Amino acid sequence: MRRLIILMGLLAVQPVWTAPAQAAVERVEITERTALADGTAFGAVGPYEKIRGTAWIALDPALPANARITDLALAPKDDHGRVVFATDFMMLRPVNAGGRNGALFYDVNNRGGIAALGQVNGANPPHNDPTTLADTGNGFFFKRGFTLLWSAWTWDVQPGGPSDKPFILKPPVARDTGGKPLTGKVAYEFIVDRAAQTAPYVGMKGTPYPFATEGAPDATLTERNAPDAVRQPIPRSAWAFVENPEGGPPVEVRLEAGFQTGKIYELVVPSRDPYVVGVGLAGIRDLLSFFKTQPFAGQPPLDRALIFGISQSGRVIDTMLYNGWNRDEEGRPAFDGAYAQVPGAGKGGFNQRFGLATRHFSPLVEQIYFSDAFPFTTVPSTDPVLGATGSLLDGARAAGPLPKMIFANTSAEYWNRSASLLHITPDGQADAAIDPNARIYMLAGSQHYVGRSHDRHPFTACVNTTNHYPVERALVVALDNWVQGKALPPDSAVPKLADGTLVPAEAYKAAFPKVPGLTPPASPLMPPRLDFGPRYAQGIADTVPPARGLPYPTRVPAPDADGNDRGGIRPVELEVPLGTHTGWNLRAPETGFATYQGRFDGSFVPFARTEAERVAAHDPRPSLAARYPTRADFVAKAKTAIARAVAAGWVLAEEADGLLADQAALYDRILAHSPDDSGCGYLFGH
Repeated sequence: MRRLIILMGLLAVQPVWTAPAQAAVERVEITERTALADGTAFGAVGPYEKIRGTAWIALDPALPANARITDLALAPKDDHGRVVFATDFMMLRPVNAGGRNGALFYDVNNRGGIAALGQVNGANPPHNDPTTLADTGNGFFFKRGFTLLWSAWTWDVQPGGPSDKPFILKPPVARDTGGKPLTGKVAYEFIVDRAAQTAPYVGMKGTPYPFATEGAPDATLTERNAPDAVRQPIPRSAWAFVENPEGGPPVEVRLEAGFQTGKIYELVVPSRDPYVVGVGLAGIRDLLSFFKTQPFAGQPPLDRALIFGISQSGRVIDTMLYNGWNRDEEGRPAFDGAYAQVPGAGKGGFNQRFGLATRHFSPLVEQIYFSDAFPFTTVPSTDPVLGATGSLLDGARAAGPLPKMIFANTSAEYWNRSASLLHITPDGQADAAIDPNARIYMLAGSQHYVGRSHDRHPFTACVNTTNHYPVERALVVALDNWVQGKALPPDSAVPKLADGTLVPAEAYKAAFPKVPGLTPPASPLMPPRLDFGPRYAQGIADTVPPARGLPYPTRVPAPDADGNDRGGIRPVELEVPLGTHTGWNLRAPETGFATYQGRFDGSFVPFARTEAERVAAHDPRPSLAARYPTRADFVAKAKTAIARAVAAGWVLAEEADGLLADQAALYDRILAHSPDDSGCGYLFGH
């Protein structure tokens, strides 16, 4: 039997917890325990506390549950043959265990940062450290008694400023037999939005692997004009790495002639000391299992666990399901419900040798990384090119009964993240069935996150104003009720090939109205099949960058006469529209690649205020005056649409009045805004 020690601060008694023989969490040290929001009570739940600490996790490479972790057998081991690593965590929980709702809500951090509090609770805590009442936002989680948990799972994240507290994992380094360093090539792809002498090559908040040779004299830099264009080498003498002022490997390169817009640059560096990155996801699994099954810091175990992730963090959940890491080493469910918000259809570099967890496909850049790869669907489907059959849930299904799952994407993911592949066959010809334990939703007329930019740059249109966060909150409640067996969530709601609400891009462009200032992109993301070499089934890439194969034929939601999406969950912004909301926004010409869309943002163009303005602008869409003779008429129609959304389960009843007030305020701002003003700030009020 192994023992787990919980250390309650330096002066506290150190209680001993006896772990089951295969328990992965060995010990937990609490480094901070403070009142949240100065002890403010959240209704009947009461006050919350913040607990920060470190958990030490031990993985046995011989266990079947760990068999898929790339290079785990090559990591350093303790005297018992286990791989031990530490992960920092933070928990927010009711002080009184009686105020808990019994649910552990794990938010997969995004590039080291808290995500759920920003979107679901409406407040991004400064420095990644919720402390004040303002940091609790609308109080959604706290008023409902959730226990919230975050932990470190990825390594390639920059630390930020001196006051920041990102969650960054320090995974073990894989070594060859005999302890020799492992080496291999790592590719870093990047673009610039304006001409510059130097440029970061590490991606969003990313960090690189150590160079195999000091200064990396054998590194190569190329440029090309499109993702599938031929790479043109740049002489090594023409560029150099920029010394990192923080120490460590460089994160920028300098080009003698300067980096230009309209070019995709690719740096390939012979590197060493790959991390065993897959332990990060195993750590999530085991930490969830621990808090579900063991008493902690004076409170009993929780009843159930939900895992939630936004964007790249949602793809972490997809990867865990694919590998069967929804269950711990003993086969117990680590989480009972999973919610992947805006993941698109893909996984990520979360379990590869020299994996880069912060990288993912977009319509323009980073199409060289493991991301949108077969299988995609929740039930088995066949790739006609690869000749393979499988499903996203293969590992989870083999491990035991499936958890309850929600996959929700906005329109932006259909254009930019291959979201249609979640629910169509890989040949793009038919709708795929959806596993009964899963729900798939499209948040129509929305972009990756709720738009707030007051400027058009770096796009050609103002960003999308649709607020899909109320639906996100309603789906969190629906998932928790589903897990408890209280109620089924709404049926899946996605555009379909069968009814014409999901179409090829060519059909979309033919049907899209000639809205002033809006021209659809050349294409949505069509993810290529990538060949990383013969050992990639074991997570080892021998072909870097990978060879590019045939693309998957993705589809996009069909537009109505106003240019708004026809299928999926249509919010009040589409049911009673004030303009055209799209999931795409073209890049401004000065940034390069003017026919490509940005990777996250959509567009909004309001209707003309009057018929005279409409005619003058050559706008085919009826004006606001033609649609809504009075403000009261608009408000009445919006109120009815919101009531329908509440009845359907898309919006919580408590949010109806706020949604209506927001729509009425936007109506007022549009009517007060001159069409001669090209700014976007009026769309967002204060």
